Amino acid sequence: MSEYDVDLFVIGAGSGGVRAARIAAGHGARVAIAEEFRIGGTCVIRGCVPKKLLVYASRFPDAFEDAEGFGWTLPQAPQFSWPALIAAKDREIARLSGLYEANLERSNVAVHQQRAVIDGPHGVRLADGSRITAGAIVIAVGGYPVTMEFPGFELAISSNDALDLADLPERIVVQGGGYIAVEFASVFAALGVETTLIHRGGKVLRGFDEDLRDDVQEAMARRGVKFLMNDHVVEIEQTGAGKLVRTNCGATLEAGEVMMAIGRRPLTAGLGLESVGVEPDHKGAIAVDEYSRTSAPSIYAIGDVTNRMNLTPIAIREGHALADTLFGGRPTSIDYANVPTAVFTTPEIGTVGLSEEQARESGRAIDIYKTRFRPMKATLSGAEGRMLMKLVVDAASDRVLGVHILGEDAAEMVQVAAIAVKMGATKADFDATVALHPTASEELVTLRTKWTGA
Repeated sequence: MSEYDVDLFVIGAGSGGVRAARIAAGHGARVAIAEEFRIGGTCVIRGCVPKKLLVYASRFPDAFEDAEGFGWTLPQAPQFSWPALIAAKDREIARLSGLYEANLERSNVAVHQQRAVIDGPHGVRLADGSRITAGAIVIAVGGYPVTMEFPGFELAISSNDALDLADLPERIVVQGGGYIAVEFASVFAALGVETTLIHRGGKVLRGFDEDLRDDVQEAMARRGVKFLMNDHVVEIEQTGAGKLVRTNCGATLEAGEVMMAIGRRPLTAGLGLESVGVEPDHKGAIAVDEYSRTSAPSIYAIGDVTNRMNLTPIAIREGHALADTLFGGRPTSIDYANVPTAVFTTPEIGTVGLSEEQARESGRAIDIYKTRFRPMKATLSGAEGRMLMKLVVDAASDRVLGVHILGEDAAEMVQVAAIAVKMGATKADFDATVALHPTASEELVTLRTKWTGA
């Protein structure tokens, strides 16, 4: 009989925590999990899933316009209801949250729907005052949207709030330049909201390939997003008509809502980490080793709370690997190289591997293959959008180091291309693959001319 109440206690029932709990239970461990909000975590409740549903909704206006070029005549102008969309989104989120909870119960994981904090190296204190001991404790609490403090900052909304707005504003100001900012700006603009994006930098999506950054910002501008670069909000004033926004560079903007999307930070405050001697860094992130162990031997952390690679599939991988390590007899670490990712703007970005800039900074000689073209669908629809496809290739080994796509279904294409990149495919392997015609993705295997900058 174990000296502890459970073998594993997981704090946080998001994607990573739920996976760790279920896999550990499958290995025969006695597992409990606590969640103070709703089971499902950031991705399911207030992140990628509801956001993608809004992205789908925002693309229907394009579909209606494109249809005319293919012989369709709509009997009347389409009508959009934001409240109907939010209600449908809420029903789907409730369904998914219920599935997560049911899967935990089927896995014999004890679920505590209340806050839990660390109370010693093998103890967890619940909000109801009870204490549970555990052989190991996993912190999987994720992160939260951060904001800036300035006069009227409390009048701004976060990405969490944006998913639950009662009404769609006529105008919105979005502060930020990362993927959350550009995705929401893209959604709002496509739904007819007068959208202004303000960013401290000169270009959005720092860290992405420069061609992707340039092309997506240009495409968003064509689609109606106004950009104020090298600037930031310094004041928000409530007025009778809405909100008045003032910026550092002297701009004054009227808006129905102001959304701050300037990043997220690990949700470690008040978690009791000091009781086990774990000190988060200046951003609140918990340092861990390759097996997700903190400086306290019985305490582990996975997902966004570690600020390693803040992607839902990574949190899931980390949770699974941790369970295998602790209870499956298979010490498992995560390979963070060549992880595909997407930005669901319209047009969307799909990318995997090194950007051109990262490859050049590594000191290796590289070859670039890229093309911009009008997709076949646009020839009849009359749409202005163009696609970008780009390969970054190691000149010495011919290995494809990066694949970067901007355009319709970019994320779907990059997920498949990521397999080839992960396996170490060469440009010759791409060239030897027969093109699937007519598709946009065939460009990935028909690129033959090295880009010279012309």
